[in-house]
Amino acid sequence: MSDPTRPIRTAVVIPAAGRGVRLGPGTPKALRTLGGTPMLVHAVRAMAASRAVSHIVVVAPSDGATEVDRLLHEYPLADRTEFVVVPGGQTRQESVRLGLAALPEGIDVVLVHDAARPLVPVDTVDAVIAAVRAGAPAVVPALPLADTVKQVEPQPQGTPEPVVGTPERSLLRAVQTPQGFDLATLRKAHDTVVEGEGATDDAGLAERLGVPVVVVPGHEEAFKVTRPLDLVLAEAVLARRRATDGYV
Repeated sequence: MSDPTRPIRTAVVIPAAGRGVRLGPGTPKALRTLGGTPMLVHAVRAMAASRAVSHIVVVAPSDGATEVDRLLHEYPLADRTEFVVVPGGQTRQESVRLGLAALPEGIDVVLVHDAARPLVPVDTVDAVIAAVRAGAPAVVPALPLADTVKQVEPQPQGTPEPVVGTPERSLLRAVQTPQGFDLATLRKAHDTVVEGEGATDDAGLAERLGVPVVVVPGHEEAFKVTRPLDLVLAEAVLARRRATDGYV
């Protein structure tokens, strides 16, 4: 049984081992610059902005962990936040599992955050942490959908696809990160659910175990930088923050 007098400790795992094919060839996506600073640095700073976060594990490309570690040391964090860089695996799930294995003892709550969501506000991070601390084993930030969604019968690329249904939009949410978990719950999910069984995020792994997942409000600036147009939008958001908030 945990000690009720011991402070609850929160850590973050940031899988950043992907190559970001949809942004084009060249530098791995997480190391692309945004306002002159690598996106990964922005993502790490976004997590470190929460006073509840004491430890961050960055999961780097398997052949680039040393380079990423050197890069992050060029951008120091607040003294309360420690970080470590570990090599990742061939898939996102494997990389998250390696990040969990690198966590120090005494962690109770763990967040998993996409390096490609560099501008998530600290209020969103804190809301996820607070919900886990309040007893939810799995928490995701999410937004209502702005667009109508159609379910289709998939066809070869470029071929018209028959519509087979229109889900009720008011019941759907677009999920973001960081996603938060009781550490034991997430470890069990990664140890139990086989890769490729239909889960596309960490909360999906928890769902496969029958673990209840709850949603807290996300934020429009927590979008994922996946395509070149996303990078343009991220640059605009960053420019506004620097002009109005003194963001660095």
